[in-house]
Amino acid sequence: MLRVNRSRKVRRAVGSVLVAGCLLASAACGGTDDGDDGDGPVRVSVWAWYPEFKGVVDAFNAAHDDVQVEWTNVGTGPDQYAKLKTAFTAGKGAPDVAMVEFQQIPTFVILDALLDMGPYGAREDRDLYAEWAWSQATDGDRVYAIPVDGGPMALMYRKDLFDTHGIPVPTTWAEYTRAAERVKAVDPDAFIASFGTDGGWLNGLMWQAGCRPYGYSRAQAPDRVRIDLTARDCRKVVDLLGDLVDRDLMAKDPFFTADAGAALDSGRYWTWAAAGWTPGYIAGALKNTAGKWAVAPMPQWTAGADEHGDWGGSTFTVTKQAKNPEAATKVARELFGRSKPAWDIGLNKAFLHPLVKEVAADPAFTGKSYDFFNGQKINEIFVPVSEKLGEFQYTPFQDFVFGELTDRAAEAMEGTREWATVLEETQRNVVAYAEQQGFQVSR
Repeated sequence: MLRVNRSRKVRRAVGSVLVAGCLLASAACGGTDDGDDGDGPVRVSVWAWYPEFKGVVDAFNAAHDDVQVEWTNVGTGPDQYAKLKTAFTAGKGAPDVAMVEFQQIPTFVILDALLDMGPYGAREDRDLYAEWAWSQATDGDRVYAIPVDGGPMALMYRKDLFDTHGIPVPTTWAEYTRAAERVKAVDPDAFIASFGTDGGWLNGLMWQAGCRPYGYSRAQAPDRVRIDLTARDCRKVVDLLGDLVDRDLMAKDPFFTADAGAALDSGRYWTWAAAGWTPGYIAGALKNTAGKWAVAPMPQWTAGADEHGDWGGSTFTVTKQAKNPEAATKVARELFGRSKPAWDIGLNKAFLHPLVKEVAADPAFTGKSYDFFNGQKINEIFVPVSEKLGEFQYTPFQDFVFGELTDRAAEAMEGTREWATVLEETQRNVVAYAEQQGFQVSR
């Protein structure tokens, strides 16, 4: 997906959309008539912020006489979510179809704002998508979202610098720590990477470590949630990264800033545990080091293991305010789906990492070489990661969780908090928040 750099303030605002009255699916949280008035094609409104999306909409409209998409970009990520929350609360003003990131789906489900697309044919798409993505888009037999793109993680690194100084590319996190020490010895002003204070990035690293801190199913227990951020597999990630920061082996710069881009493009950062959408982000931003980067599998916590994580990913949802649910579901399923024109744009202009299995497996994608990576076919690394990702669940207030992770880690980097207490305090605050919203919390 296109990653959005979110402020903590906005994350908190979106994370606070829950109200106790919606826990049991109050009808007041949304709903309009099912009909579509007038002659001619059904017109379906779509909110989305995908890059190069106009071409995708034009391709859909050219291929359909019965349905036409009317697209609006009302803002990226949190900006759109805030507008959706307002429309859901008011019972009017929402689009028929909305782009929603995976971690946001439970939030809008708990507001009874998303249509179950299963009765309109969406269940037929199950085998089309990566298994982990379909799991996050559904709850039992209810289909709340159609996956589009994901963010399987791998290690981007400065191949020229590692080769010149004879530093092995790390295959374990222990080797990563040793590499960080050697990088600092080579260049006291350089760092192995930066701790970017991004909740989604940290979440992806914990996912890769075997951490499964959340559990929620509205279908099974709408008022119960599992939160266990202090499990050993979660703690070991924060402990290792915190140690690197404290020893001045890892920088403290936020991601997606001019300073971070300059550091990546100058040799100040030698690696980035990044996602499948990274080639699109960096190829246009880093000019001085094009051709000097490469991609390797993520370091493992146990030598020889094959565990993976994801950072980012997005879907199309149909809101309960859709005037014509059948037509809206068709749009959600087919804007990308198996559409070759849409994926030509998505892969070559928007640099999305596809979750449609046959698109990801196409040699045109897996065999695509990137000039930025000196001709390396990096999708040969990213695609298997997405294929092997296991199930991972989110809470109905994930923005609040990510905000807490980010804030507590920032305190540790500022020296006002011990790294050992980052997850403990996050756990305490998230549990308190969940209970305030009326949830019963378990570990």
